[in-house]
Amino acid sequence: MQGNEREYVIPLRSSWMKSARYKRSRKAIMTIKEFVARHMRIPDRDLSKVKLDVHLNNDIWFRGCKKPPAKVKVRVKRDGEFVRVEFAEIPEYVKFAKAKEERRHKKADKKKEVKTEEIKPTEEKSTERKEEDKKNLEEKEKSMEKMHEKVAEQQAKAQKHLTKVKEPIAHRKALKK
Repeated sequence: MQGNEREYVIPLRSSWMKSARYKRSRKAIMTIKEFVARHMRIPDRDLSKVKLDVHLNNDIWFRGCKKPPAKVKVRVKRDGEFVRVEFAEIPEYVKFAKAKEERRHKKADKKKEVKTEEIKPTEEKSTERKEEDKKNLEEKEKSMEKMHEKVAEQQAKAQKHLTKVKEPIAHRKALKK
């Protein structure tokens, strides 16, 4: 471990047992922040400078507000004036979630790169784009027609199941007027 990175096992149960049941997970989060502020020597023990990892926060809130975990093993890293807190031993489901998130960000970065390449105008590309735009418009029109057909079918099904309102039959001639 480096000088600006440490691992701790933070006991949470002793603190969240002192608070109301519906506030326990919130108390566990605050306990982590206070513990890290104390041990990493943050000036004035400012809790706003302690940042929890999204996955750690989700893990604490996973079982609801009334039953947070009893203890958490965390890795604490100092980034300038801020201190980042994350899992020391990352569980499998968190690894999967992080990988999924990274893939999503990579796709977004690729799309940005593609858009910057498309911005460079050339005459050949403009004619190709016009043809592609025409094809895209035709595809959109076809898909819109299909969608309208589906909506019409759904409305017909809904009409089929509605009960028809019958007009009351008046047996007396005085009520028919």
